[in-house]
Amino acid sequence: MIAYDDFAKVDIRVGRIIQVEDFPQTRKPAYKLTIDFGSEIGTKRSSAQITRHYAKEELLGMQVMAVVNFPAKQIGPFRSEVLTLGVADANGDVVLLSPTKEVPLGGKMF
Repeated sequence: MIAYDDFAKVDIRVGRIIQVEDFPQTRKPAYKLTIDFGSEIGTKRSSAQITRHYAKEELLGMQVMAVVNFPAKQIGPFRSEVLTLGVADANGDVVLLSPTKEVPLGGKMF
């Protein structure tokens, strides 16, 4: 069990995917995402292994949830600044977490 204060330390925000690029240098198929979190946080980049369920063009404009206060992680030649959140389907492939309605960019999950 953790205290609510521990949970509150994880800053999970909503952003909109504004750019998607192939990332052929990874061991598992992945995309490089550019995500807009609004004026307070700005634009951040993330690597995501989501190619099984998502074509690049369907990701553009999609709202997603991401942890914005983890340290950046170097993935080969790419610096991933946020952790885009998802859950595994029955085959272990990632399905993105996304608001069910349009919400303001940068909104904090609570």
